[in-house]
Amino acid sequence: MKDPPFNCTALCRGKEYQKVSAYAGQLHDAFYTYAVAANRTLTDHCPIKNGRCLAEHLAMEFEGVSGKVVVGRNGTRYPTFYLDALNSKFEQETYGTVFVEKFTGTFKPTYKDESVLWWQRGKRPPAVPRCGFKGLQCPVDALNANKGYVIAAALVFVIIILGSIAGMVYFFRVKRKEEERLNKLWQIPFTSLKVIEKKGREASFYSTQSRPSSVGSLRKGGKTETRNFMFFCHDGETVAAHKHELRLRLESKDKQHWRMLREFDHENMNRFIGLCLDGPQMLSLWKYCSRGSIDDVIRDNASKMDGFFVFLLLKDIVHALGFLHRSPIRCHGFLTSRNCLVDERWVVKISDYGLDRWRLGDKPTQKDLLWSAPEHLRNGSIEGSQEGDIYSFGIICSQLVTKTKVWNLENRKEDPEEIIYLLKKGGHNAPRPDLEPHETVEVSPALLHLIRDCWTERPSERPTIHQVREQLKSMQTIKCSNLMDYVFNMMEKYACSLEEEVEQRTKELVVEKKKSDILLYRMLPKQVADKLKLGQSVEPESFESVTVFFSDVVSFTTIAARGSPLQVVSLLNSLYMTFDSIIDAHDVYKVETIGDAYLCVSGLPRRNGHQHIKEICSMSLGFMHALVDFRIPYLPNEQLNLRIGLHSGAVVAGVVGLTMPRYCLFGDTVNTASRMESNGKAGKIHLSSEANQMLEKVGGYQTEKRGEVIIKGKGVMETYWLLGRSDDALSDCTKPLNDEAHSTTNLQLPESSVTQNDFPEHRSLTPKGLYNEYKSSGAQW
Repeated sequence: MKDPPFNCTALCRGKEYQKVSAYAGQLHDAFYTYAVAANRTLTDHCPIKNGRCLAEHLAMEFEGVSGKVVVGRNGTRYPTFYLDALNSKFEQETYGTVFVEKFTGTFKPTYKDESVLWWQRGKRPPAVPRCGFKGLQCPVDALNANKGYVIAAALVFVIIILGSIAGMVYFFRVKRKEEERLNKLWQIPFTSLKVIEKKGREASFYSTQSRPSSVGSLRKGGKTETRNFMFFCHDGETVAAHKHELRLRLESKDKQHWRMLREFDHENMNRFIGLCLDGPQMLSLWKYCSRGSIDDVIRDNASKMDGFFVFLLLKDIVHALGFLHRSPIRCHGFLTSRNCLVDERWVVKISDYGLDRWRLGDKPTQKDLLWSAPEHLRNGSIEGSQEGDIYSFGIICSQLVTKTKVWNLENRKEDPEEIIYLLKKGGHNAPRPDLEPHETVEVSPALLHLIRDCWTERPSERPTIHQVREQLKSMQTIKCSNLMDYVFNMMEKYACSLEEEVEQRTKELVVEKKKSDILLYRMLPKQVADKLKLGQSVEPESFESVTVFFSDVVSFTTIAARGSPLQVVSLLNSLYMTFDSIIDAHDVYKVETIGDAYLCVSGLPRRNGHQHIKEICSMSLGFMHALVDFRIPYLPNEQLNLRIGLHSGAVVAGVVGLTMPRYCLFGDTVNTASRMESNGKAGKIHLSSEANQMLEKVGGYQTEKRGEVIIKGKGVMETYWLLGRSDDALSDCTKPLNDEAHSTTNLQLPESSVTQNDFPEHRSLTPKGLYNEYKSSGAQW
């Protein structure tokens, strides 16, 4: 240990000794191994010079300068080998490591692809050369050995290739001609379309009601074009041409698409006729269905549609959707009740399918989007989806069950724009159409649940068309599967009951006519009412001599203030029924009642000579007699009292108004009669001098001279009191009424205790209108 290299002397400071030797690390690890083994030997009290003891302590493992050092029990170090090679840049690179332990080697590569190791050819060289190590084992050339066979096989192969090429060329030529032939079937020249002239038979594809964007129809003034559709005759049949704003360049896949649509053949799919590409705009032509759309059927045949009728319509739509969802189209994309058409056999046929790309240029209105699923409204997708078709089907179901237009907009407070906004917003409170079945449609509760499942908010939770079809099949109770047969049976039953129904309706009409006539004759004189019913004008008529009657309930405002409005109305009704029964016994016409005021006249519209004063006087006395036993229900201890005024003279009568015609009286006679009533006294019948003179001519009545009275607008007039008939004075029934103590009222209320202003809700009971003005003004007629 005293010698180099362990004990470095001054010689180590030379330049040639400044670099460490390549084996210095191995020397360090060997010396370190020996030192550890010697230390273990001395620890076990074994002589260090004993080679066997030293060898027993050599087994160890540590990280040395030269790497990981592993020494076995026999003193042998397990080495680690590194696989180094030159890469494509001729640089040394390690490609793997071999670990040796207990005479077993483990190779761990550092590469993933072996081709990087063999960089010249990228492949491991064979273990034995192709011709052997001595060049004597080269394989025999099969081509030279079997040259004849090879040439024959090559000729056969060439013939097969040429035949295949020729067959493929022929096949493609035939296929191309067939495609051209099929393309001609759906490519309809515009010149082959004939405009439909209006004839006796009316026809319509989409009516103006079911298509608001329409500006005309086959039923309207002979027009054959709407905003979205035109109608032509092609090959002897009527076709509907759907106008498209966008004209796209047709590619091969588009032609294939139209050929596929042309070949669609299903009972519930409306037949696609073809495209018109050379017209003013692109047109898609579809078979015309005479009964219009589902909207038209609901509008025109709502009374004939029952639960099973609706069920069969839904069943047809489901069959059509099932066919579409299984076809290459996969979905409709814009299903509405307007493109669910009904032919002459009452079979539903879905139209306007397969037009996704061509809808890009169309501009649907907000109402057109009411059938679209919320997810399509949010992303503005025009491609559609099968889940979206199920949602649209649910909306159509709600129309048929409720027999209304889409979303029943006429009875909803939201307009289409608000509904679309709420649908885009979504959520648990998103709106849906009302689902209250029409009174004539009996549907299973399961069908209503199915409809709600169809329009649920999450597309993944909606049933598939197969599930819908299976559920509808389980709901069918009537064996009839053809709507045409069902309609015929229904029409037969309807025809059998039609005659009975018409007869019953005729009887009801006669009864109702009698009722309306009775009511009309109560509102207007019979002569006037008959003229108005015939549409004739009623000219004003002058009557030279009539008697006008005015009456007023004394202190009615005070009486009304002591009861509720309903009690007051009941009081007036009872009072007027009593008076009306008295009027019916006399030749008197009741003109009007305004609150507690009563206006009657005799001598018109049927003239009765001078009997009118007698009729009015008898009626007035009857009113007074009737009040003796009349009681106020809510004031049983109180007595009603009347103030009556009569006047005779000339009047003019006529019908005023058109909306609510009224038979009115005009003239100074009406004004004077009103003044007689307002200047009279409670419980008395006040007559003018003209009425008194006419009454004296007729005779049979007792009157008493009141004297001269100042009448507003008339000056001083001499008036009279009617006491009764000459053979039956009013001593018994009018004595208490003539007492001065009853000149105002029997209620004996303080003068300022109750006023009309204290009860404004009863002001409407005060007489108002044309005849009330006679009391408050001195207007001259």
